[in-house]
Amino acid sequence: MQGNRIRTASSVSAVEEQGAPARSAARLGVVYGVSSYIWWGLCPVYFKIVADVPPLQVLCHRVVWSLAFLVILLVCRKHWGDVRKNFRDRRTLVRLVITSALIANNWGIFIWTVSNDRLLEASFGYFIGPLVSVMLGCVFLKERLRRMQVLCVLLAVVGVGYLIFVYGSVPWVALVLAFSFGFYGLLRKTMRAEALTGLTIETALLAPLALAFLIFEDYRGVGAFARISWQMDGLLASAGVVTAVPLLWFAAAARRMRLSTLGFLQYLAPTGQFLLAVLAFHEPFTREHLISFTCIWIALLLYSTDAALVSRRSARSARSPCRT
Repeated sequence: MQGNRIRTASSVSAVEEQGAPARSAARLGVVYGVSSYIWWGLCPVYFKIVADVPPLQVLCHRVVWSLAFLVILLVCRKHWGDVRKNFRDRRTLVRLVITSALIANNWGIFIWTVSNDRLLEASFGYFIGPLVSVMLGCVFLKERLRRMQVLCVLLAVVGVGYLIFVYGSVPWVALVLAFSFGFYGLLRKTMRAEALTGLTIETALLAPLALAFLIFEDYRGVGAFARISWQMDGLLASAGVVTAVPLLWFAAAARRMRLSTLGFLQYLAPTGQFLLAVLAFHEPFTREHLISFTCIWIALLLYSTDAALVSRRSARSARSPCRT
């Protein structure tokens, strides 16, 4: 009996020792995750600073300088084999062509919203993004929705529908941002391309068009680069870092922490954008906006609570000892 107790104590000690690195990795993952979403929440400040540059030029600079930054990272990490493998896979390459168009559309619309004082509508789109992803998973991946998830999607529909009813127009900015990123996530979920590799290929596919447009604008004499100030040139060149760093942090967080926990953090970005729009950029926030946003916030609260309960039950089932 005493020997059994000693073995049991040793087993518990071994499990605790094995769990320590996992807990350390999870804490580091939280740091990476919070950092990436806070960065995304504050990045409108960068686009507001470069608002004197036409949005399409800013988008093209973002693509070109992102590719330069990502290529440097690939050289350092020696991931060229993954790039070649994905280029040779016709099915993956076709999907990456589509995702590159989706992400360019998402980036371009977002830049346009900041320069045109419509960040509040953009934050609305990113708030409903997770619920759009749930809906797309149901339609295209045949994922079954729980009752609470159905209620959350309906609340989001009510929130959007209320704005349409009050203002008599569709909040197209919010919907385009939500659905473009939703379809982007859906396609990337079905591909084997790693985050860094996939993003590099997407920007490489976009870069020739972006570079050609910048050269054309410079030929016409309306290009911003090397014409406004050296400070603006530096800001435009830093677009690659602004784009790639939070994506790399996000990828590092996803490898180290549970997806359900990462899901809670995703609301930090639109929250930061919302606060910037209302408090810093002084965009109008009406009673109608409050009602619509409240519908979305309640839906997200219910969605997050339901996801947490399901995750906790699953974890409890996994930890329960097997009886023989």
